[in-house]
Amino acid sequence: MEVKFTDYMTVPETAELWNVNIRMVQRYCASGRVPGALSVTNRWLIPRDAQKPADGRVNNRRQPKKTNAAGTEESSP
Repeated sequence: MEVKFTDYMTVPETAELWNVNIRMVQRYCASGRVPGALSVTNRWLIPRDAQKPADGRVNNRRQPKKTNAAGTEESSP
């Protein structure tokens, strides 16, 4: 398999492009969420055309209860 290094970005380059920190890019790569990413001698190479994966973190905060004009709670669908 021939690899052209001009077709790949480093982790710091990718982090700047995707506006995330370096560790997050490494986590995306290690979890297999970046198609085509290669691990070469403990370094990740990310394809230049790779898209940033969706943020998989979940917001577990409780949402405030909605009240109507009369001050009573509304039922949610």
